[in-house]
Formats: sequence, structure tokens, C-alpha cells
Amino acid sequence: MLKQWILSIVLLYSMLLSCAQEKEHSYSGEWIGHLSEKTSFNFKVSLEKLWNNSYNLIIANDDILIDKEMVSESRENIVFSVGEGLFFDLKYEKNETELTGFLKTGRFFYHIALEKADDNTYKGTWNPFMFNDGLQSSDIMLYMEETDNGPVAYPFFGDQRFRGAWSSNFEQNGNLLTFKDSNTGFNFRANLQEDHIDLDILLGQSVLTSTRLTHTDDGWEYSSNPRTKPQSTNTPPLLKDGWEVANINDHGIDQGKLEELIDASNTGEWINMHSVLIAKSNKLVFESYFGGYNVHVPHDLRSASKSVSSAMIGIAIDDGLINGTEEKLYDFIPETYQYTKDSLKAKITLQDLLTMGSGLDVNNNAGEDYYQNPNNPSNWLKTVLEAPMVHLPGTYMDYGSANPFLLGVCLSERLKTPLETYMDEKLFAPLGITNYINQTDDTEQRPYFGGGMLLTSRNLLKFGQLYLNKGTWQGNRIISESWVEESFKKYGRLQDTKGKNEYGYLWWHDTYEVHGKEIKSIEARGAGGQFIFILPDLDSVVVITAGNFRNGKGNQSRDVLKTHILPALIQ
Repeated sequence: MLKQWILSIVLLYSMLLSCAQEKEHSYSGEWIGHLSEKTSFNFKVSLEKLWNNSYNLIIANDDILIDKEMVSESRENIVFSVGEGLFFDLKYEKNETELTGFLKTGRFFYHIALEKADDNTYKGTWNPFMFNDGLQSSDIMLYMEETDNGPVAYPFFGDQRFRGAWSSNFEQNGNLLTFKDSNTGFNFRANLQEDHIDLDILLGQSVLTSTRLTHTDDGWEYSSNPRTKPQSTNTPPLLKDGWEVANINDHGIDQGKLEELIDASNTGEWINMHSVLIAKSNKLVFESYFGGYNVHVPHDLRSASKSVSSAMIGIAIDDGLINGTEEKLYDFIPETYQYTKDSLKAKITLQDLLTMGSGLDVNNNAGEDYYQNPNNPSNWLKTVLEAPMVHLPGTYMDYGSANPFLLGVCLSERLKTPLETYMDEKLFAPLGITNYINQTDDTEQRPYFGGGMLLTSRNLLKFGQLYLNKGTWQGNRIISESWVEESFKKYGRLQDTKGKNEYGYLWWHDTYEVHGKEIKSIEARGAGGQFIFILPDLDSVVVITAGNFRNGKGNQSRDVLKTHILPALIQ
């Protein structure tokens, strides 16, 4: 009897322990909620000059988030840090009627412009989630997971225009779990209660918005209500952005084919389309947006911005900062990493990096998924330079982001100014591009040349037109004609891609057959369907952006070009 009683006590204790353990781990899974204010991530910025190098900074959404007196570290520019995560670097423009420069937080350099409102105050906007018109979905989900080091949490937003959070810096103190989005620099504070989670999203220590999350076993199905934009083949609106506009009928473009494209995108025949723009004879002739995107929203370009990286190397050569593409990689590498140099790596040139011909193991030990892995204890540069060589430089072209990443490191080493400033002064400002975001590498100080910039579709089209015009925009030379010609040469074929495309200096080559005609295209390509198509024979540039990141339809944009746009252009 006693033995049976003891056994019952042991079983009861085991059940209680099991329940306690289950309760301890009960936060794992999906927690869903709704954000109360759709404009929480649209900020107004005001900067008032006080005296000497002192300024009063105000950042506000519907509430004032930061109201603080700051002292500039520079007498020429306005440079200061707000806490640990927010940094300003601005300069006066246009007879001191405007302040332009960068607001840095997390891994993003946001280019901003503040216009003079009165004698001492400059005002503007900052949209850290990129869109200018507020959230089009208030839904949010927090995925919780227990690890050996404690709980971790990953937020997902119903507004899919936001490229997503990159959670890091997890700390738990009792029921409070704090972490950071490395992209935007926002802080998150999750208060873990028995049957819910109270979540705050903060800029520094200021609460932007709060919500209560409840657990679900049914999976998260977010609701989104994209703001529809007028879509037609009419003449695009004339804006103060440098583009001249014209009607497609003035250029003999088939209206019916473009109307079919609009209908197919709206009905879902073409999925996750975000924008389609066409320039003909230096004029914008067609422009349509889908899924809540608009002319003001910068789009994640992924690897399409590799072609921007190529442009910057050409500009640096034009400026004499780099002697030429035959310069050796290790002539730029800091002394700290010279130990990685061997007889093969010593042969790598800038041209090898520009053509994906470095010979580094870019698909494995120097692969983007590997050097960017948060669990990798080494920094990106160390990881890439320590990777083995798998080919003799210049003999085999393997597509890999490590190559342009190294180009960004090389250029930074030759500059006396920050790389983002050089890019703005030499490329973006001359093109009249002010609304963009530069993503950094793991240093959070240097723009990442491997991909990830964000530009509006009109501005991306400008960049393509610049190359079609052999380096000029509105009659002003920005890139030398010789660099454009060198960039568009075919240096070999990418051996690890399905089409084994011919490749230039971070530009793709392809050929499309339409109506029995072969149309040659030079392209910037990015994951998810981000494309610039430069069509010299048609005197046209086409930009398509899309959101097909995880569904295997990243090449849909090429199908759209072949099915609708090229037939419209060559009817």
C-alpha cells in the first residue's frame, strides 16, 4: 500500500513538473495582433539652429518621440548621434535653403532632405519602413522560439512592402524580452504574460506603437488592403524629377498589349507585380504600380543594385582614385587581413571581381548565406578572404555576391570621405535622386556593394537611361563613355546559372525572340523579380519590380517583358 502511495506521489510530481515545463515553454509559436496607428512609422523631422553648433532636433509621428538639443561634431556639416542607434550627417545645399544627407539607423543609410521653413528651422520627413502613405495592413505576428540561450522572437508585418525585420540582441529579464531589428534599428520590448504578450516598438527609448498579441495554433493569415492607384496607358504624370514624359501613341507603342499587362497583373495572372515602367527615346511613356506601391516608395533591389556598384567603380577610375581594373585586390585590403593572401589570391584583379571571375569559393565558404549567417563568428570580410580558391582568377565565372562586396571594401579604402557620401555626390545627386536607402554590410558603416539598395522605380529607370545614353543624363556626363562600353562587353559566361548568360561588369546579357526578331538586352537583375532591361536596338529602357522572393517566380519579370512589353515596342 505504501509502495503504491509513493508511486502515486511520484506520478503526480512528474505531471506537475511536466505542466510547469510546458508552461515555461508555452510562448513558442505564433502570436498575432494589430497595430493601432497606421502612421506610426511615418515621421516628421525638424531641426532648429540655436547657436554656434547647437541644434534642437524633433522627431514625431502623431506624438513627439524625440525633442532634444544636439551639438554638431563638425563646423562644416551637421553631424551628431542621438543615443547609440541614430546618427545624422547633413550639409547645406541650394544657398542654405535645404539640408541634405543621411540619417543612419540600424543597417540603413536613409537619404533625407530637410527644407528651410523659417530663418532657423528645417523640416522634412523620414519613412523608415520606406512607404510614405502609412501601413496598408495593421496585422503583426511575432514568432517565438525557445533556444538553449533563451527565447527568441521574430516580428512579421502584414504590410508586405516592408522588407522585414532582422532580429538580434535578445535579452531576457524576468518576463521581459527585449531585442532589436538590425535593419531599421528599432527596439522591441515583449512583456510575456500568462495568456498574452504586450509588445512595444521603440525608436531609441521612445515608444512608437504598442499592441497586445494572443497565441494562435491556426497559422497567421494577414489581411492587406493595398491602396489602388489609377492604372492606364495614358501619359505618365509630369513630376519635378527630371523625367520628360510622352504618350505611347507618339512612339508607335501598342496600347492593347500594355492594357493586357495591366489586367493580367490586377487579376493575378502575373503575381506580386509592383511596378512596370518604360522609357522610349529619353522620355517616360508608361508607368503602372500595383500592390500598394507608388512613385514615392523605394523598392528593395536585391542584386539589381550590383550594377550601381559597378558604376561607382567606373566613376572612381574616372576620378583617378583607382588606376584601372587591372589593379590587384590585395593592393586595397587592410593590413589586418593580408595574412589571407596566397599565390592564387594575389592574382585577383578588380576586373575579376567585376566579372564574377575571382576564383573564390563564392558558392560555399564565400557564399552570401555563409558570410552573412548570424551564427558565423567571423566578420564578413574575414570570412570571404579566408575562403579557399576553387579556380584560377579570370578563368571561370561563378556568380557570387562576395565579388562586389570586395569591390565596396576596395573603394572605401581609397576614399577620404564616407562611401555613401561619395556615391551621393558622384551618382545620385547628379541624377536628381534624393529618395533612396543604402544598406550597409556588417560594419554598419559601409554600403554593401553585394546588393540591397532601395530606389524608387522612376529613379531606377533613370539609372538605366544613364547607361543607354552612354553615361549622360540630361546632357550632363556622369560616367565616362569608355566605362559604359567596357561594362557592356561580354567577358564570358556565368557557369553556375541556368542560362549560362554572358556577363559584363556586373551586367547581364540576354536575347529575346519576338515576332521572329532577336532583341538584345543588357540587364540588372535582382532576386524576387527586380530588373532593368536596357534595349539599345529599341532605344528603350524597361524597369520591372516584383515581390516573388520565395515562390520560384523571380524570372516572371522576364516573361512579362517577352509576352507584353517587347511585342508592344516592336509591333
